[in-house]
Amino acid sequence: MPENAYDWNFPFEGPLHDVFPALHDAQSSWLSQLDSLKAPDRKTHELIRMSCTVGLRNSLGVRRHAQLAAEVGASWEEILGSIMLTVPSFGLLPAVEAIPQARSGFEAAGEIESEDD
Repeated sequence: MPENAYDWNFPFEGPLHDVFPALHDAQSSWLSQLDSLKAPDRKTHELIRMSCTVGLRNSLGVRRHAQLAAEVGASWEEILGSIMLTVPSFGLLPAVEAIPQARSGFEAAGEIESEDD
């Protein structure tokens, strides 16, 4: 199957899959099990994962998890507040860098919702 036939969440997935398809499939399967957790609720789950990506300075992760959080009902204030809660642990700069990425993800979720209407 050609690479463009897949819908990757992150740009690194295509190259990883090309070289190590079994490893990528196993990693994807393992990570998908996180979605089956009963608690915390899905919105909190995505806000936590987004906050972790702020600390890692993973802009693609911030954008993706902000989008997913918005898709399950997180407001912009909840997303922004979650980012600001990372400041005592990770500092101001990672939080400030994350805000535009989170906003982009939040707005992308709105575009998805409006397409469904």
